[in-house]
Amino acid sequence: VRTLEILPGEVVFIDQTALPAVERYVHCHTWQEVAGCIADMTVRGAPAIGVAAAGGLALAAATAAAGGADSAGFEAEMERAAEGLLATRPTAVNLRWAVEQMRAAWRACSGAPGDCAQRLLARAHAILDDDIERCLRIGAHGAPLFAPGARILTHCNAGALATAGYGTALGVIRSAAAMHAGISVLVDETRPWLQGARLTAWELAVEGIPYHVISDNMAGHFFSCGEIDAVVVGADRIAVNGDTANKIGTYTVSVLAKEHGVPFYVAAPLSTVDLSLASGAGIPIEERDPAEVTSFHGHQVAPVGAAARHPAFDVTPAANVTAIITEAGVLRPPFAPALVGVCGAAEGCRS
Repeated sequence: VRTLEILPGEVVFIDQTALPAVERYVHCHTWQEVAGCIADMTVRGAPAIGVAAAGGLALAAATAAAGGADSAGFEAEMERAAEGLLATRPTAVNLRWAVEQMRAAWRACSGAPGDCAQRLLARAHAILDDDIERCLRIGAHGAPLFAPGARILTHCNAGALATAGYGTALGVIRSAAAMHAGISVLVDETRPWLQGARLTAWELAVEGIPYHVISDNMAGHFFSCGEIDAVVVGADRIAVNGDTANKIGTYTVSVLAKEHGVPFYVAAPLSTVDLSLASGAGIPIEERDPAEVTSFHGHQVAPVGAAARHPAFDVTPAANVTAIITEAGVLRPPFAPALVGVCGAAEGCRS
């Protein structure tokens, strides 16, 4: 599955709001259109929106250069685009990481705006390719954690659709299924956007990996029946102590896993690590439109006028996390020295 492409003059996304019923693609020609696709969930998943932002900034550079901007005007337009993209979704740190990578590239460019635009397009391509390579390494490191026949629970979608390709949590599952016979998956539906039921199930079907979709409130039953051997989820931001923000409902799953002695793994690239935060208490939690809870795809499912809350993420404490699977290897508690160590040895963490 190719989530997105960065081309000269456009960024193309598979429309994740239409899956699994329709496979269609959205063509963006301005950074503002890219920002709109990030905000409305056409493209989602922490690594994917980071790559999308890089593509949006490449479009901004091309537009500014084609419009005849001088160096000062080019810089001003790039900053405007960067801030606009950063404002779309606050929780996933990969978005800011990618913007900062692109910002460093344009500030280091001393050529004409046209030359800088070409360099920024190349840098966006490099960020995309790098994300796929990181996911492949995450999968290779994570696969040996699972035994043949393992029954794995995952929450939300952290597959190819959430990245530039291959996936983090689902990439680990893909690698495990390639290594071991009999791997199967329980897929939490993930209310209210149903990323598990719509997207993870679709990806697993494409890959031919056996799965069952369950509603979010069924997970406890399957834990208590001994039908879950491990949990693997993605992440949108990881604090230096290992506290992890991920899709709402992940914390609940982690509590159930801890209660039943089931390993709970987080799979994420180092671009998800935020060394500036000592703990998850500092992670901003996006609150989305309550109408996304009271309706789905335009169909009202609660009384008209019903009050609702919609935090899009929650924070799983490090004490509930068995290990963090990164492109640099499998990290175990205590997480702070482990994360600081790999961030010091490899490019990727935000500080």
